[in-house]
Amino acid sequence: MSHQSTLIADNIEQYLHEHENKDLLRFITCGSVDDGKSTLIGRLLHDSKMIFDDQLAAITQASKKSGTTGEAVDLALLVDGLQSEREQGITIDVAYRFFSTDKRKFIIADTPGHEQYTRNMATGASTASLAIILIDARYGVQTQTRRHSFIADLLGIQHLVIAVNKMDLVGFDQARFEEIVADYRDFAGQLAAPDIHFVPLSALEGDNVVNRSERMPWYAGPPLLELLEGIEVSRDRNLTDLRLPVQYVNRPDLDFRGYAGTLEAGILRPGQAIKVLPSGRTSTVERIVTFDGDLEAAWPGQAITVTLEDEIDISRGDWIVAADAEVAMADAFDADIVWMHDEVLAPGRQVDIRLAGRSVSGQVGEILHQVDVNSLERHPAERLELNAIARCRVELTAEVPLDDYGTSPGTGSFIVIDRLSNVTVGAGMIRGVARSGNRPTGEVDWAGFELELNALVRKYFPHWEAKDIRELLK
Repeated sequence: MSHQSTLIADNIEQYLHEHENKDLLRFITCGSVDDGKSTLIGRLLHDSKMIFDDQLAAITQASKKSGTTGEAVDLALLVDGLQSEREQGITIDVAYRFFSTDKRKFIIADTPGHEQYTRNMATGASTASLAIILIDARYGVQTQTRRHSFIADLLGIQHLVIAVNKMDLVGFDQARFEEIVADYRDFAGQLAAPDIHFVPLSALEGDNVVNRSERMPWYAGPPLLELLEGIEVSRDRNLTDLRLPVQYVNRPDLDFRGYAGTLEAGILRPGQAIKVLPSGRTSTVERIVTFDGDLEAAWPGQAITVTLEDEIDISRGDWIVAADAEVAMADAFDADIVWMHDEVLAPGRQVDIRLAGRSVSGQVGEILHQVDVNSLERHPAERLELNAIARCRVELTAEVPLDDYGTSPGTGSFIVIDRLSNVTVGAGMIRGVARSGNRPTGEVDWAGFELELNALVRKYFPHWEAKDIRELLK
């Protein structure tokens, strides 16, 4: 829902133009169980006038049956919509909400605090630029606080807002707030996030959420919403290294062949020289096509269709990069993996790795070390259980283009798929390129060879198949 503005009645076209060009911030709320994540989002929406009358009436009625705030309206029900969530008073699945203010548009992901649903928290964090980590002022920093902070940091979120909630239950005590800040800073010294803010608030009462609290005059910083409006995230994007993973080949008729995908990094313009991986063929961008017309330039996050001046064999999962880009090609890499399934992960288990639109078979060849989320210390492990986080060596059956997650999250992340059930069992972030040790020296890499051979065969011998040539060469 958009904010209320007089322009809606006076000049709707001007309002829509201003609204369309606002900056967008994606953020998540996370933390331990019952820290007040859903209530905080409900309070943000309510106090910034982002709730329709019928929505307010619906949650008012639902509060009488499922509410946990007595006679008051339970604002947490705005995002906790599942029946099981309302019955148990917890968040289970990720809930997304959109709202806007005069300065910015927002997409919120409310993530669960229970350890059992840590995988859902990681899912919500994967597209966020900022994380609000809630801490109950009564209990301070908990295990889930550390786990969620570490996962947010692991996923490259550079902006953390530590919201010390339920200050009303500790008498708005400044000393208690400062004690929690000191405890968290001791832990955060091991994180890479460069931008951390602390806000004391009461989501239930509305103190320091949208409006500054008069009951905490000792806090000189901005309320939460003002802080969210002012944090700069546009510089976090990689505008240097062009990365366009192809998700779909658009061929509606004989006169058009386009390659559709979301630009993950870099800036793309017509006339730009590009290279296709893994084939290595080069060409020049002819057009950048969108539903609203051709673009003069495409930026990270935009969904586009690219046409090229040359006919090149490009398939789903191929990358379009700058012509002079040096991208690693390898059949193994080191990665931080968050394991998301009850069935343990043991080295050697065959899985499918889905990376930037490409699916390739592989296995976790070795668990290099597991991370203790409480101390962030590393220790050896023979297998990974649910919610475990570890640095692993992943081995593939073919060479593919690889990026470090820190450079390009969109092409440096992957998911692990169980080959029998097709269920997502893990998510990972690439941290370094390696070469698999499971291929004997001197053996031909037929999988990688066939990819390159297919490109040549389809261009010069369209009636032949690469597998036939492979048999001849054998």
